[in-house]
Amino acid sequence: MDRAKYLPATLPSRRRLLQSAALATLSTALLPTVRAGAAPRGLDYPQSEWSPASTSNYTVADRPTSHPVDFVVIHVTQATYADTLAIFQNPKKQVSAHYVVRSADGHIAQMVRERDIGWHAGNWDYNTRSIGIEHEGWVDKPQYFTNALYEESAKLTAAICTKYAIPKDRSHIIAHYEVPGSDHTDPGPNWDWTRYIRLVNFA
Repeated sequence: MDRAKYLPATLPSRRRLLQSAALATLSTALLPTVRAGAAPRGLDYPQSEWSPASTSNYTVADRPTSHPVDFVVIHVTQATYADTLAIFQNPKKQVSAHYVVRSADGHIAQMVRERDIGWHAGNWDYNTRSIGIEHEGWVDKPQYFTNALYEESAKLTAAICTKYAIPKDRSHIIAHYEVPGSDHTDPGPNWDWTRYIRLVNFA
């Protein structure tokens, strides 16, 4: 076979090939990058990390237009931070909360957009009208309720209350066990409500 007739009449020089490769590399380097787990445009709480729950575990909505936001519901995970994220990302679990706060340093993951309805309260009416915040720990292990966890969670709750004009009091910042029909006990007797509400109001 005569290879010459299958090749272009003039081949690019080695110099031209190297220049083209360099330009391609530069163009790629200049493209905007999106990190893994990057926040969607307009993240609700800028200090949080976007770690989305499975779309099978919450209801898409347009709050506060579709439903008013009247409450913040405080939860304790009864699991580690990492396990909680994995549970909310598992489409078979049928559960989610808007935020998860890590015990050691107060780091916050946002898992459901505030406009959407998290499945956290065990009561559909309260789900539609609340934002759920999970805190890493166990109700009978107060060592998980660190200063950092209280302080960072209180800043988050304060921001939510300000955004939706929710009073910063115990009638509107409620425990999971206070949701009608709930069979949960969290955040439990070791959660310091006096301290928490004070921090929310001073945030």
